[in-house]
Amino acid sequence: MGLLEELFGGDRHGHSRGRANKASGMAADAPTPSSGAIPPLSSAAASVVRRCARIAGVPVDQLLRRFDGEEQASRPLAYARSVVEYCSYIALRVETRRQDHLGDREFHSLTYDMMLAWEAPDEDTDAMFQKTAFSILHDDEDDDGGGSIFYSSPTQMAIQVDGRRTVGPEAFAKITPACPAIAHPITVRNLFDALTNSTGGRLHFLIYHKYLKKLDQVLSLAKSISGGHRAPDLELSDGEIILDIYGTTTTKPVLQHIGTSTWPGRLTLTNHALYFEAIGVDFSYGEAAVYDLARDLKQSVKRESTGPWGAHLFDKAVMYKSNSTEPVFFEFPQFKGHTRRDYWFSIIKEVLHAHKFIRKYRLASFQKSEALSVATLGILRYRTLKEGFHVLPAHFKTTLAFNLAEKLPKGDKILEAMYSQLKQHCPRFGGSQNPGQSNSDELTLVDPFPLSAYTMVTMGLLTLKKEDNPEERDFAARDVQIGGTSSMQMALERSVGYSGRVEAARATLDQVKLEDIDTNVAVLKELLYPLIEIGKSLLALTEWDEPFKSYVFLLCFLYMVYSGWIWFVFPGFLLGSTIFMLWNKHYGNMQSIGAFEIITPPPRRTVEQLLALQEAISQVEAHVQAGNIFLLKLRSLMLAAFPQSTNKVAGALVVAATAFMLKPLRTIVLLILLEVYTRQMPVRKKSSEKLVRRLREWWLRIPAAPVQLLKPQDTTRRWRSRLRSR
Repeated sequence: MGLLEELFGGDRHGHSRGRANKASGMAADAPTPSSGAIPPLSSAAASVVRRCARIAGVPVDQLLRRFDGEEQASRPLAYARSVVEYCSYIALRVETRRQDHLGDREFHSLTYDMMLAWEAPDEDTDAMFQKTAFSILHDDEDDDGGGSIFYSSPTQMAIQVDGRRTVGPEAFAKITPACPAIAHPITVRNLFDALTNSTGGRLHFLIYHKYLKKLDQVLSLAKSISGGHRAPDLELSDGEIILDIYGTTTTKPVLQHIGTSTWPGRLTLTNHALYFEAIGVDFSYGEAAVYDLARDLKQSVKRESTGPWGAHLFDKAVMYKSNSTEPVFFEFPQFKGHTRRDYWFSIIKEVLHAHKFIRKYRLASFQKSEALSVATLGILRYRTLKEGFHVLPAHFKTTLAFNLAEKLPKGDKILEAMYSQLKQHCPRFGGSQNPGQSNSDELTLVDPFPLSAYTMVTMGLLTLKKEDNPEERDFAARDVQIGGTSSMQMALERSVGYSGRVEAARATLDQVKLEDIDTNVAVLKELLYPLIEIGKSLLALTEWDEPFKSYVFLLCFLYMVYSGWIWFVFPGFLLGSTIFMLWNKHYGNMQSIGAFEIITPPPRRTVEQLLALQEAISQVEAHVQAGNIFLLKLRSLMLAAFPQSTNKVAGALVVAATAFMLKPLRTIVLLILLEVYTRQMPVRKKSSEKLVRRLREWWLRIPAAPVQLLKPQDTTRRWRSRLRSR
């Protein structure tokens, strides 16, 4: 029952703030006869609108005056949703100015009720959702079969006890991005999927409440660390915020591998750099090594396997490399799995992608702070999911905005739309008057989605310069249209549509990836079977085993080369492939590709596989040695180490150069192909074998150029000297 105590206990009853009613659910705020209805809104939606008006400090009629028009009669559902959406943005603009809004249960209930009201804003839609929720709950009770509740999931049991209606993805995506700390428009759908992966794609208030509570704890911890409490002794620049630290205890350090050297220590990630502090003999931290993520140093970060003395044993490391440093491996020891490594890999990549975005569009001042704030809040939300729900959404489901934009097909369009919005967010001078408390008759929606930098300042995580201070500025934000879709959302929808095709293709790849090397070789041979057969046939023709076929092929080939048809072979192959594909498209009845049948090779024991691998490595080594010998002998010829052979080679090169100058290229190619093809001809076979023998004997007499092997420098000493110079 720990989950029930966590979700229902503590601050369940909350406290009254004066401008909002006691948040105990939608039913507690149902309209009374004296309050009146707001057609065409449902009673629950009207209750939310009145609460928003009280928070904004204006009458309800003034708040609704913006939407009086023809749309109310022609499209009542769209009008009702626009009213709820607009009023919610106005109220949330006021609520997010409070530093403690994430820790307030009344704020949790208010935003959740806004989502319910947006999803069912009129009476007909509300009745339909109520009926659906009742039927689902009734079906769940029937499925239990009267069994004990102690055998059910604690989360499901808590949901059934609470009995609230759930929220869908559309409502969540419309309301929550109005609070940048809760969600971002790019990743809001992935966040919803992560929160509802165990609740059937519907968000319950208990899960939403738990998420906001954990997010408030993570933000408070980040604020305390950035404020100097429990912070490492690092020289941070202005605007640099500590995002996470690992290895604070000497029993669980991060292992840094450089070459064959390993140091335990503490790793700190900020929104500008990575800091590694090695642990000394006296268990104190030494001077931090800085790996800059903000400058354009051609950095790359990827997952790697590492281990003692550079052995690739454990898949638990992150490799960082730039043009100013050699590869550095940070190993995150974990008894089982590699989730800790995956988490750090993702957040490091997010910082790198954010600075790449800043450099690409040359952002400065407030726009740069906004881009870094988007990455910072995304990392803190990602950390919340890891610690509170033990999930790490990856690839197309990640909740990190810049990582998602880099991975999605045509994700660059999303970044372009984000840049366009940042240009619209350029600060313009204005007062700090609360828009909700405006005395004008027409209430304008200024900055419906508070900027991430503004939220960072409100939370005490960021301090902007005086000219960029949001307390003295107002922002004309157009990133979300009431009842419409922004350019960034349209770009995101198109990219997600393409990602579905990529995921489907990736699923087929996972099915055909085979682990056994013998099976993979068998599949490769079967796929290349037509080409292999064609090659065997051509090789048989050059062997002159059947002279008639060889003569016919030779005459046809010579005629094609002489007449110039040979240059149409490749275009003809491409055209034939095109006709074949179009034929299958129109006359193949759109049938799925049949399974490719492969005869499985006989299984081999582990010892046999190791011996085969050793033999393959020996063959590769022999080919590399032969290549080195060829290049070294060529070096001897070029440097005239063997004068007689050098004279012969020089004469042959002069003859070849003269031939290329005097004869057309077509004739030279024809002669070369004719000479190679007729080597095994009965008339030329003996003379060809004799010529090849003499050339081999001549090549064996050429000495190879000498090679001197030098010992590599001490890697450990070189890196220690570099660290001291820093």
